[in-house]
Amino acid sequence: MKAEGRAQAAEVTEADRRALLEGVKQANIPTLIPVLVQLTGDRKWLERPYAPRKGRGLDDNDTGGLPGPIQDEIKSAAHEAIANWLDGAPVALARPDDALLARMLSVSMGEAAPPEYGEIIAADMGLASHRLGRAPRAPTDFCVAIVGAGVSGICAAIKLRELGIACEIFEKAADFGGTWWENTYPGAGVDTPNHIYSFSFAKNDWSRYFALQGELLDYFVDVADRHGLRQCTRFNTAVRRIVWDDASQKWNVELRGPGGDAVHVVASVVISAVGALNNPLIPGIPGLETFPGPVFHTAQWPGDVDVRGKRVAVVGNGASAMQVVPAIAEQVGHLAIFARSKQWAAPFPQFQKEVPGPVRALLRNVPLYYAWYRQRLAWTFNDRIHESLQKDPNWPHPERSLNAVNDGHRSFFTDYVVEELGERRDLLEKVLPDYPPYGKRMLLDNGWYRAIARDNVTLIADRLAEVRGRTLVASGGEAHEADILVLATGFTAVEFLASFDVIGRRGRVLREQWGKDNARAYLGATIPGFPNLFTLLGPNVGLGHGGSVIKAVELQVDYVLSVLERMFERGAASVEVREDVCEGYNARVDEAHQRMVWTHRGTDNWYRNSRGRVVAITPWRNDDFWRMTRQANANDYVFATPDAVHEGRVAASG
Repeated sequence: MKAEGRAQAAEVTEADRRALLEGVKQANIPTLIPVLVQLTGDRKWLERPYAPRKGRGLDDNDTGGLPGPIQDEIKSAAHEAIANWLDGAPVALARPDDALLARMLSVSMGEAAPPEYGEIIAADMGLASHRLGRAPRAPTDFCVAIVGAGVSGICAAIKLRELGIACEIFEKAADFGGTWWENTYPGAGVDTPNHIYSFSFAKNDWSRYFALQGELLDYFVDVADRHGLRQCTRFNTAVRRIVWDDASQKWNVELRGPGGDAVHVVASVVISAVGALNNPLIPGIPGLETFPGPVFHTAQWPGDVDVRGKRVAVVGNGASAMQVVPAIAEQVGHLAIFARSKQWAAPFPQFQKEVPGPVRALLRNVPLYYAWYRQRLAWTFNDRIHESLQKDPNWPHPERSLNAVNDGHRSFFTDYVVEELGERRDLLEKVLPDYPPYGKRMLLDNGWYRAIARDNVTLIADRLAEVRGRTLVASGGEAHEADILVLATGFTAVEFLASFDVIGRRGRVLREQWGKDNARAYLGATIPGFPNLFTLLGPNVGLGHGGSVIKAVELQVDYVLSVLERMFERGAASVEVREDVCEGYNARVDEAHQRMVWTHRGTDNWYRNSRGRVVAITPWRNDDFWRMTRQANANDYVFATPDAVHEGRVAASG
């Protein structure tokens, strides 16, 4: 850290130096506390009167709830310590031990973080490694096919190439970015702070705390370009089918090229990086084909559509609708929203809030500040609420909440909705959910409640039952005329790997093994009967309790590399997870979900399949999954050497 400090200081221009020191005056006080401890080595900053108080909700808690004079003292000390560091002074505590790291986070948050979080903080800050073991050395003819050039595909390709493992990405779109390339609707943006919705290895100078689509797309394209991924990517190329060849122990990958021509490649390993939110769900609404105006899903928003002064109808009120509606409400002549369900939404104080220039300079040039700011966000948006999502069997009010803490959340969110609606109390019955908070995806309020309270907006608390030309009829009989129809109806999130056919060992068909919506995998990454196939953001990996899915992707990629290491060590040509291991893991997943809010009676959400099983998201805390993915256990797998082409010669090895 000492050498890094001097090198960093040498790269900081005088203008940046002045800006970042000015940024200290606007800095987040709870973030400055651990920065001060590391820069000075003085642990007094962890004690009273400097210890911040716990913040409310998802707010950054910039002042730490501390009196003005104490804030000034902290900022003055931080200004001096950072200035000294810029001048070449060493970091006093370059590598705090794990216990101290956990304590520093706890004090910064004003609440106890588990002591075992220390090693996770160390890995996130680059002080230790998440993945255990050695870098895998692949055979010279080994090549990985990656399906998708979104967040997961970019991460996998970068990590594979860093280790000298050849790979090729196949992407159906014209560029990198995945969901951020496809979703260009008004108001599209991230509902996770982008300082954690970004790769740990690719820092960015974000202009907003919650970036919009354009800035996010620029970031992911830039990361891909900086790592030279264009040279190993085929765009406008869709994977149609992959077939495992038992004789060669490789995958035959069938593609449709840019001109529609069929192309075949052979790969040692296939990594699916298609994600879960990539296939739009188009509801079967009777008469939809009779609508004479533009009809489109939010993920397919036409670039030339003009909503100004038009009668627009939006079907749905989930995450995308909550972004679209406030973005267009002032422009349209009239907006009709068909919202058959109700959603909980949390206050979003940083919506559209720009990061001040001096604070950007601080984040850009002081790695310790950037690292600790990320740690605070990760705790706030990841595991902070996990315990409150567990059912209390003795709680006397299961009809409205899970437990006492969850009931407190309900009161807080209810008060917020009432306040936002103002005089429009007539809307309260239409929007206030009758299920516990977090029972569905928790949304962030982008101005939704104020938008639906506008005179030119009508909220219909029913599904769209029928389309009769321009007339849209709700299930309750209410009808509205529209010029443009927007389907904010989400995605087929529980139908994993639905975009291409997968034929595994001895002709096993993945779609038949899983059925339409009952996907199961080990750690969301490996599937019995399908050797050398890995899924990123596969079943039960998504986050229902908040946090950055990019973190989950990085953990999974580390795990895949660990599996490959086990395979290369044995000189094996293929690796396949044992059926009993996968079944045991999924039994634990299902059991854990039964104790959580998403299976609470009366709760319906897109996380569950047609059988009621939670498929889309994980029940685990972030630190649970972090430890599960550190190193592959060879005893969980079956390995086959190049000459073991017959089923009877493939055996488990440890």
